[in-house]
Amino acid sequence: MSRHTPLALLCSAALFTTLSGCGQQKATTETATEVKTTTAESLALWPELKSPLANTDTEQKVQQLLSTLTIEQKVAQLIQPDIRWMTVEDMRQYGFGSYLNGGGAYPKDNKKSTAADWVALAQAYYDAGVDSSKDGSSIPPIWGTDAVHGHNNVFGATVFPHNIGLGAANNTELVEAIGKATAVEVAATGINWIFAPTVAVARDDRWGRSYESYSEDPTIVKELGAALVKGIQGNVGSDFMHSGRLIATAKHYLGDGGTENGKDQGDNLNTEADLVRLHAQGYISSLNAGVQTVMATFNSWHGEKIHGSHYLLTSVLKERMGFDGLVVGDWNGHGQIPGCTNNNCAAAVNAGVDILMAPEDWKLLYQNTLAQAKAGEISAARLDDAVSRILRVKIRAGLFERGNPAQSELAGKSELIGHADHQAIAAQAVRESLVLLKNNNQLLPLAPKQKVLVTGDGADNIGKQSGGWTLTWQGTGNTNADFPNGRSIYSGIQQQVEAAQGSVELSVDGSYQQKPDVAIVVIGENPYAEFDGDIRTLDYQAGKNTDLELLKKLKADGIPVVTVFLTGRPLWVNPELNQSDAFVAAWLPGTAGQAVADVLFKTQTGEVQYDFKGKLPFSWPKTAGQSPLNQGDSNYDPLFSFGYGLTYQDNTTIANDLSEQINSATGSSNESLSLFERRPASGYSLLLQDEQGLVTVTGNKAKSADQSLSLAAVNWQKQEDALLLDWAANSKAKLVLQAAVPLDASAYGQLVVDMKWSSSPTAAVTLAQSCGSGCGGTLDLAELINGKAAGQWHKVVIDLSCFAAKGAALNHLQQPFVLHSEAAYQLSISNIRLTPATATADLSCPAA
Repeated sequence: MSRHTPLALLCSAALFTTLSGCGQQKATTETATEVKTTTAESLALWPELKSPLANTDTEQKVQQLLSTLTIEQKVAQLIQPDIRWMTVEDMRQYGFGSYLNGGGAYPKDNKKSTAADWVALAQAYYDAGVDSSKDGSSIPPIWGTDAVHGHNNVFGATVFPHNIGLGAANNTELVEAIGKATAVEVAATGINWIFAPTVAVARDDRWGRSYESYSEDPTIVKELGAALVKGIQGNVGSDFMHSGRLIATAKHYLGDGGTENGKDQGDNLNTEADLVRLHAQGYISSLNAGVQTVMATFNSWHGEKIHGSHYLLTSVLKERMGFDGLVVGDWNGHGQIPGCTNNNCAAAVNAGVDILMAPEDWKLLYQNTLAQAKAGEISAARLDDAVSRILRVKIRAGLFERGNPAQSELAGKSELIGHADHQAIAAQAVRESLVLLKNNNQLLPLAPKQKVLVTGDGADNIGKQSGGWTLTWQGTGNTNADFPNGRSIYSGIQQQVEAAQGSVELSVDGSYQQKPDVAIVVIGENPYAEFDGDIRTLDYQAGKNTDLELLKKLKADGIPVVTVFLTGRPLWVNPELNQSDAFVAAWLPGTAGQAVADVLFKTQTGEVQYDFKGKLPFSWPKTAGQSPLNQGDSNYDPLFSFGYGLTYQDNTTIANDLSEQINSATGSSNESLSLFERRPASGYSLLLQDEQGLVTVTGNKAKSADQSLSLAAVNWQKQEDALLLDWAANSKAKLVLQAAVPLDASAYGQLVVDMKWSSSPTAAVTLAQSCGSGCGGTLDLAELINGKAAGQWHKVVIDLSCFAAKGAALNHLQQPFVLHSEAAYQLSISNIRLTPATATADLSCPAA
């Protein structure tokens, strides 16, 4: 088969030993040479596998069904829209093979939709899918959902610890039980396809998806990934796809955890041998466990997007490793292939992607793919292969025999959502995932009969302890009321202390009425998902460490401190460790936060309830710049090694003199400073301000207090990477970016923001910078907007001197971005940043 061979392949296969730079090659779409056949040496690096599900009867059914389909019906099987951008009538007209609900998508856009609401939508889509009156096809569709730590999109569902915590527990039986419980709750909503497990091996903790990885160790990922597949689908040869078992997905194939600098959707520069050794192990075990679907990854391998890699998707996965299920693309991942767009990409299908995830651009993609299939740009053989794989999965899942998933045995059983048995499994997972990093003077376990102060912004915050991919895509915008079956960490502490006649006081800021005997401080990362979580260094709360100040205050008061750290990755926390007598890595435990107290506290009679079992699945950094950091590195020097974790039998003292030296990056005239990129930068908040008050924007939708300005996250270059602002007539509401500490912008030259509008404004559209009462500068953008084309994105560059000329003190900006329209108007914005004065400005104000 003809293909281009990346330099990485040539290096790893040792075919061209005279090539310079093997192992050092940077990302590039160039190829070292062109070969006409895939080298046997490179394919030999991969295991030769056979599908454990191969069955002659199934193949006969596949071919029989395939023979009845028209080319239009076949192409429809390849298209996967999102429920937010398709209707039931769309399903009836086109007969899509599948559809999904992305993070933050619910029936009728209601976050609190019940099991009955989900089932009703599933039934409507199914009925339309098998209705042949318009499209002539009666092939049942499948509904996919990102149930990555429980049925996390559904109100009231059990939310288990994220994978990083399960890696710390490292209990295959427990993970299999979690998979089974998750499948049952998903089945109760009429959905039949789960986009899990993630079997990425995170090798750079700066990656924003590190918490979706079980470990830096591929062996742990290999074992736990297969366990979750078995839990979701059942075991091949016994209970495979029985009642309550659903379709699983191994993702994201391949190498997403090994990108350069931990950049999400970035470039993996591993040799092919290391790609197999480090990043393929979870797929090997998942294939052997019978996983039916594999999701392609956003990232590249030596400059080639995996969505367009025929070698990895077809030659390796489907041919060498015998995968006969379907490959589904990720969210518009096909559109990232050079030469492709979100609505036009034959290259992805030809490379081996069988289902194109096209959430909102599905109509044009369908039309273009159909035209390409008819013209032979996508061959008839490739189209039939893709559709055969889709049909094969549907047949194995029993879709044709079981009929409407909304009428299945479990569908609509609301009592299964957050079932007590599932919550018990979640509590066990929390207890086993906790890792004890420090326990000086054996402070833990605590006697419950004493005065306990519980503090920190994570103490009574179920959303924070659950992390991203929880009810909303980023896990933001949630309150405790959104988790009717959840328990906060504080609630468990309160229950145990009060039952023992102790006293407990909750105070987020560390203040107290009566001096406590001990303080439990629950702090950590705020929720994030995917590229939104990428960081440049491992420094926790870089530049604005309010949590450290809290710990110092308690320490100065002579109070013993137990820190419970909520995090999606190991972070540099030397200062926090120095101020803590005991320190527990709790990861992102999910809705069973009360189980933390089971481990921290003794019984009322002084016995240990549960000892610590968790061991570090990732190496813990000694410095903020120590990334990547993995066992086996030649310069391996962690603060806590992979596999570290104390128990109550250990009497280990860690000195409170860990180095706190760090070189913090500061803005300068030669650098850019991001103020907003999908969310406010650290130290900033986004507000909707009007005469009735302030509304803090925490999720992907918001309205001003007077309802005259609405905000919604929309897609531009990536998912939900822009904000759509909609002002009503005579609105007084403004969008405000607020700095917690006044910003000194005097070292920068320009304010840059990406903007889009659909029409010319009929009144002033103002952009202001405020430096306090009576201090600030306001500019009218209406003329600028009128001078640029509507309906497309523009990089708008404004000299900061323009604001200064209007009265803004650039060295003391409290609100560096304030946007308002004096008439009804819609405007989209993205990526607000300060830059050096290097670009030609749209609004220029030369010095007088």
